[in-house]
Amino acid sequence: MTNNGLLQIGLYLVVLLTLVKPLGGYMARVYEGDLPAFARWMKPVENIFYRICGVNPDQEMRWTRYALAMLWFSLLGVLAVYGLQRLQGMLPLNPQSFGAVSPDSSFNTAISFMTNTNWQGYVGEGTMSYLTQMLGLAVQNFFSAAIGMAVAIALIRGFARHTVETIGNFWVDITRGTLYILLPLSMLLALVLVGQGVVQNFSPYQTVPTVEAMTYDTPKLDAAGNPLKDAAGNPVTEKVTTQEQTIAMGPVASQEAIKQIGTNGGGFFNANSAHPFENPTPLSNFLAMLAIFLIPGALCYTFGKMVGDTRQGWAILAAMTVLFVGFLAVAEYAELQGNPALTALGADQTVSVSQSGGNMEGKETRFGIVNSALFATITTAASCGAVNSMHDSFTPLGGMVPLAQIQLGEVVFGGVGSGLYGMLIYVVIAVFIAGLMIGRTPEYLGKKIESFDIKMASLVILIPPLIILGGTALAVMLDVGKSSIFNPGAHGFSEVLYAFTSAVGNNGSAFAGISANTPFYNIALGFAMFFGRIWLMIPVLALAGAMAAKKRIPVGAGTMHTHTPLFVGLLIGTVILVGALTFVPALGLGPIIEHLTMIGTH
Repeated sequence: MTNNGLLQIGLYLVVLLTLVKPLGGYMARVYEGDLPAFARWMKPVENIFYRICGVNPDQEMRWTRYALAMLWFSLLGVLAVYGLQRLQGMLPLNPQSFGAVSPDSSFNTAISFMTNTNWQGYVGEGTMSYLTQMLGLAVQNFFSAAIGMAVAIALIRGFARHTVETIGNFWVDITRGTLYILLPLSMLLALVLVGQGVVQNFSPYQTVPTVEAMTYDTPKLDAAGNPLKDAAGNPVTEKVTTQEQTIAMGPVASQEAIKQIGTNGGGFFNANSAHPFENPTPLSNFLAMLAIFLIPGALCYTFGKMVGDTRQGWAILAAMTVLFVGFLAVAEYAELQGNPALTALGADQTVSVSQSGGNMEGKETRFGIVNSALFATITTAASCGAVNSMHDSFTPLGGMVPLAQIQLGEVVFGGVGSGLYGMLIYVVIAVFIAGLMIGRTPEYLGKKIESFDIKMASLVILIPPLIILGGTALAVMLDVGKSSIFNPGAHGFSEVLYAFTSAVGNNGSAFAGISANTPFYNIALGFAMFFGRIWLMIPVLALAGAMAAKKRIPVGAGTMHTHTPLFVGLLIGTVILVGALTFVPALGLGPIIEHLTMIGTH
């Protein structure tokens, strides 16, 4: 790697870690109701929402009621987005006159945006009206992020409180998270993105003549709109010649901002953040990467402030950062090495005068290898899923990094809220393991870790691999699952494994060689996204309620300190060990065997 590449990565980490404390402290004050002076002018707006909705902000909830409110609000979001898609042909703000989205695709997309996954089996600029993009998808970008943050704050309260039965008010938490955190950050970033050239308008699509006629191959579709294949299973294409190009317009900057800040990831355009109208400059690319990690990183400090010991937050942030840097090093190394199979054929993989080679397939030349691998590592460490390059075109080991990070539960910073509560589950497991090793009842922040707590933590750890591995096995056994795989062998298996991993992990990125916009994948991945989100939040809230009800134990001579480098190492080891035991066999059938095959041809 060049010095310039190292400088860019170093600058990113410095800026990110510099912003953690001020934003984290601000968020702690917001959720505790102690608004800074500059934000108090919005308090009447907050109170208006409570009056309209009939919410008493002073009435707190037990974990069961909190979970029920979260569930009903989430289901209401699914119905709203589904209805908008099915009715968009009759609704305004549809200059391209797009018709109704198919029932199975509408089902998949509605669950996708409710769960903060933003898996997109459709072409955004060729499917969704402006109204659906704004009122449906962008609104859910805010609400899904606010729900994740609310659940994390509820768990923090569980650790911070003692001998109480309540963990907060769900309606207050999502209102404050949206009004005081997500909206201001998104408005600021959207204005900066417009200044960088990101599109923000309601104009119809523009058709312009090209200087030369263009001839290209396009897939032939059957009557149902699915790609046709020949007897060998290869896609059937036809040549098309045109001298016109249609340029998509739309309110992009406003959706782009919350897409990154809320770790949602759903792009206005099909090419996502590789599209120049979404991500036109190196500065917009840097800000997008920064926005993805900003709230997840700051929430670590929020945790420390709310439990009364900021060292605890810094320890969790340290574990996340070490894991991230390790995964990033693997991704950068793999992509900068290039493909030895192409080298053996005499292909020139030179990327610059000072860089001898690298894998540029599927990457934008304006971003290059370093920023593409950095973006891919960031977006899959968080539950974002935005992409500025095609993960399907990464080398086997480079592509394994995004896959493995999602499989770990996206706790390496993770999504807004979901990353912190996922890592706190690993903290509970790590403390329990440490207690077993020294023969002492495990404790964390003065709370005994008992059988119920371990059961809830175990559910959070075990549910994702059950759905991921079960769904992948089902897809590769059924003809309807295999018919969508365009690449044979190990890479085709990796595409299916990535799809279910991304869905359950609420990430949304994909190995794009799989045609997932079919009834089978739309329905299967829809259920995977739903249960991968809700089935984890409910045990987390149950754990929050159990912790809040416990007595606090004074620190004694035998108390294990959970803010030391030793505990950070134990936490990192727990995360890696659980992931390795669960997913290494599946990874061996996909990217690992593909890598061995690739270097064997060298």
